[in-house]
Amino acid sequence: MEISELQSILRRTYQERDAGRGQDATFRWMAEEVGELARALRTGDRAELVHEFGDVLAWLTSLATLAGVELEESAARYADGCPKCGRIPCGCEPR
Repeated sequence: MEISELQSILRRTYQERDAGRGQDATFRWMAEEVGELARALRTGDRAELVHEFGDVLAWLTSLATLAGVELEESAARYADGCPKCGRIPCGCEPR
């Protein structure tokens, strides 16, 4: 699935509900899902990981839509590798 296709599907599915909730509340829901993903990473349960990564991706996509951002445009920063050094693999100093 292309990122733009996912964003289009989620826009058609949830736009009205997301708009009613607003950006701030949608961000808080996404943050809660990130917490659930953190728990899944600790357990290592594959099915749970797939589920939680999907939820985080969906909430991130909904938030981007509310902010008027197309995720394909955001992802394009990484199309040629690291956006800072331009290399694959990244040659930047590790943080």
